[in-house]
Amino acid sequence: MNDDLTQPTLLPVRGAARSAIAAFVLVGIAWVARAVWQVRLAAAGLPSSGLPDQGEGRHRTLTGLENAYHVVSALGDAATLLCAVAFLLWLTRVRENARVLSGQAPRYAWPWIYAGWIVPIANLWVPRGIIVDAHQKSAPGERLPRAVNWWWGLWLAGMLSGVGLMYTGSTNDVIARAYSDVQFLLLADAAVLGAAVAGILVIRELTAVQQKHIELSNS
Repeated sequence: MNDDLTQPTLLPVRGAARSAIAAFVLVGIAWVARAVWQVRLAAAGLPSSGLPDQGEGRHRTLTGLENAYHVVSALGDAATLLCAVAFLLWLTRVRENARVLSGQAPRYAWPWIYAGWIVPIANLWVPRGIIVDAHQKSAPGERLPRAVNWWWGLWLAGMLSGVGLMYTGSTNDVIARAYSDVQFLLLADAAVLGAAVAGILVIRELTAVQQKHIELSNS
């Protein structure tokens, strides 16, 4: 995206917002399903044959419940990827509209819309900063919606827990934790679910602010 200030064109955001909200709903459903299966694994208890990964490259045959969790986890990963794409498309439009409305360049250059989520350390504040900057430029003087801080705090809780959206271990590692420390998995699941709900509120509020300007410009 070009940060040139010479083309004051507001982009429609309502459709992108609906897609992003639907994707967040899917993620929420996916994480509820994960939590249900994690509880089922914990209730079933560790099989007498031990953990799925038995060390030195050896793996035992998975139980039916463990196989089902692999399917649930894969579907959750797909929902997360879809949500990421939909959210970034919405965020790109919102950022561009904020630039047009304010006549000022965004605080963060466009590569940070994507890099801000994966660059270590920077990913602790850059994505929130992009949202805050877009809101301030879209509605100068208005108070930042509380949902933004709730969304970001819950996102960080899920990410830093080691088992949230940014978890990089294998599904068998999560299964092993379900057998031994399911309560920590459930706390991370709750943080991700809460972040999804707060994310929906963020999208609704920022979209409403910009939609008002779009309707005024078309009237």
